[in-house]
Amino acid sequence: MTSYETVFILTPVLSEDQAKEAVKKYEGEIKSFKGKIKHSEAWGLKKLAYSIQKKTTGFYFLIEFEGEGDIIANLELSLKRDERVLRFLTVKMDKHHTEWAEKRRARMGNASTKEVEA
Repeated sequence: MTSYETVFILTPVLSEDQAKEAVKKYEGEIKSFKGKIKHSEAWGLKKLAYSIQKKTTGFYFLIEFEGEGDIIANLELSLKRDERVLRFLTVKMDKHHTEWAEKRRARMGNASTKEVEA
């Protein structure tokens, strides 16, 4: 399986519950495409570098997962169709990126992160 990392920004007009619901939707989609979620993290409401759709802030989320085949195409199609998503970026993680991400999680501790066992 190949490792990927997706960061997406949700519109700030959502409530906290609606934002969590959107994240759960995408985690569910990754699992439905036979992907394995390794880590997910909410970065919270942050100021955007430039306005997007007249919004200057957004809820940032990160999901690290493993998957094969057309999982990225299906996930990105879902993200493109969702009006709540302002921007997203998916990158393929090489071994150095994976090591860095594991070290970063270890430094942060598990206070604000959740590990998903699947």
